[in-house]
Amino acid sequence: MTETHDEALRGAVVGFLTQHANAVGQPFSRVDLSFTADDGAALVGGLIARITQGWMYIELLGVSDAARGKGWGRQLMRAAEAEARARGLTGIWLDTYTFQAPGFYTALGFEEFGRIEDYPEGEARIFFRKRLG
Repeated sequence: MTETHDEALRGAVVGFLTQHANAVGQPFSRVDLSFTADDGAALVGGLIARITQGWMYIELLGVSDAARGKGWGRQLMRAAEAEARARGLTGIWLDTYTFQAPGFYTALGFEEFGRIEDYPEGEARIFFRKRLG
């Protein structure tokens, strides 16, 4: 066994999982999405998401230091939620850390559904979801 990143292996593993999902009637399809925020002169933030199994997963949300606190993150999240609703998705989920902005997500109506303590040490990784139905 080796511990290296191998795109061919990743493709094979995804193939195994897709084949099984199809066999049990839960076809796996993935849609990648991105949303950008700019102030007319420069990129100030972005959101990277993917849709699988009727849910949107927000993988990354980032706003420049200069743009923080000015509503750009909220605007990006609203755009992602609008897209999820337009596609008839069940909900949105994401993860963040206690040292980031968990309060930001609860203010947007997300609820915590899981947590890993000491990830990293002294902090926690928090999982949030928001049902849209």
